[in-house]
Order: sequence, then C-alpha cells, then structure tokens
Amino acid sequence: MMLELSTKLARNTRLLRLSTVLVLLTAPLGACSTMSDGWSKLFGKEEVAADEPADKLYNEGLYMLNEDKRATAAAKKFEEVDRQHPYSDLARKSLLMSAYAHYEAQDYDSTIGAAQRYITLHPGSPDAAYAQYLIAASHFDQIPDISRDQGRTEKAINALEEVVRKYPNSEYAQAARRKLESARDQLAGKEMSVGRYYMERRDFTGAINRFKTVVTQYQRTRHVEEALARLTEAYMAIGIVNEAQTAAALLGHNFPESAWYKDAYNLVKSNGLEPSENKSSWMSRALRKVGLG
Repeated sequence: MMLELSTKLARNTRLLRLSTVLVLLTAPLGACSTMSDGWSKLFGKEEVAADEPADKLYNEGLYMLNEDKRATAAAKKFEEVDRQHPYSDLARKSLLMSAYAHYEAQDYDSTIGAAQRYITLHPGSPDAAYAQYLIAASHFDQIPDISRDQGRTEKAINALEEVVRKYPNSEYAQAARRKLESARDQLAGKEMSVGRYYMERRDFTGAINRFKTVVTQYQRTRHVEEALARLTEAYMAIGIVNEAQTAAALLGHNFPESAWYKDAYNLVKSNGLEPSENKSSWMSRALRKVGLG
C-alpha cells in the first residue's frame, strides 16, 4: 500500500520536526533550585511527588522526551503540570506537549484527547493549529491497508480537512493537504479493489458503480487511468458502446502514453469502433470539473 503510505509520509516528517511551535515550547526553563536533583531521579522513579514546582516537572518532561526518549513517561510529567498547577502558563504549554509526547509514543487516542482538550480550553491560541494537526496526524497514522474497512481513512480525511478549513495559511495546512492526497488515493484504491473483484465475477454493473466513484470523486488520484480503462471494458461487456467509447476517448485525451489507454483503444477497435467522447456523458462532466475533460 504505497509502502504504507510512504511510511505515513515519513512519520509525518516527524510532525514537521516538532514545528516552530514546539521549538518555543521545548526550550528548557531557567534552572530551578531542584533541577540537579531532578535529573538524578529520572532513571529510578517514574512517579511524581505531590506539589512539585511546575518548572521542574516541565523540564523533566522535556528531558525524558528529548534526551531519554521515554515519551510515555514524559507525557505523564506534562500531565502533572496541568494537574498540579492548572492555572499556570506552563499548564497550557504542558497540555500541548503531553499531546505531542503521546503522539511520539504512538498512543493516538491519548494524543487526540489531549489535543482536543487544548483546543477546547485555548481556541484562540496560536498553537491551536498545531493541536488540530496532531489530531489529524493521529487519524492519518492509523489508516489501514485497502483490504480493510476504510472508516479510519474517512476520519483522517475529515480531520485533515478541518486543519485546512480552520488554519488555511498555516504550515500545518500545507502538510494536511499533502496527507489528504494520500488519504484520498487510499479510498480510491479501495474502490478499485472492489471493482476488480466484481469484474472477475462478471458483475459489470457493480464494477461500473465502483469505477464511477473513482472518476467522480477521486479524479486527481493515480487510479483514474485504470478506472477509465476498466469502464471501457465493463461498458463494452454489457453493450453500452457509446459510454465505452467515451471512456476510451477521455483516457486517450488525458493519458495518451498510458498502457491503460492502449488496452482500451485496442478493445474498442476490435469491435469496429473508435474512441469518441460524448460530452453529455457523466464521465465528461466529472472530468471537466477538474480540468481533465
């Protein structure tokens, strides 16, 4: 599956390498009086004592996340800042950092919960865009193979579109658009897989419905070439030759060097016909909407 969506787009480019937002958030605070004691306790004790200073907890969380690579333990430290010092400025920062730490630990449900809470409590914060992106990335990283139900892919698309809609000029919107392309390609791939299944069983009407979905909803994906070729074959099989000719013509117009076009062209010619576009066909209308007609 495109090497698992290119390994989830190279782990979301490491979540934009923590982003400019996290550069600001992860800068260690001024050394507090208990800092040297804190580092010595990191390796033997995960529990957090009551009423520890906020800056100590925060810096310990940063150390665990960045140096010690214990993301789950780091998330707990950040959560303690929020629990013990709920009205401090560090509580706000720690809530976002806990969401990121959970993401690094691949605890996606906790990531989504923490990020959503951040957005609810701080909707006007400049960092809300990053929290929204963490939610979308968590759904994206759970996209399954095309042989599985694609409910998670739908969730990922909805969450990614939310990033683009709410924060269209942010760096996260750009990253979300790239992931949207991969997620939509995934859904198109699922439709193609089911369509091929129907073709093998000579259920041509069922196959046409699946390939039609690709052409009408996922025109910009890599699957549209094959979909048009399969439509040519399916329509020829049931005797609707004008639609078969249209599919072949559109394929030749948009992908003249495609091997799929050669197959579609030969199929139409073998029946004494030529590719010929019917501009009132649903295929022509669908592709014209995106400049492919």
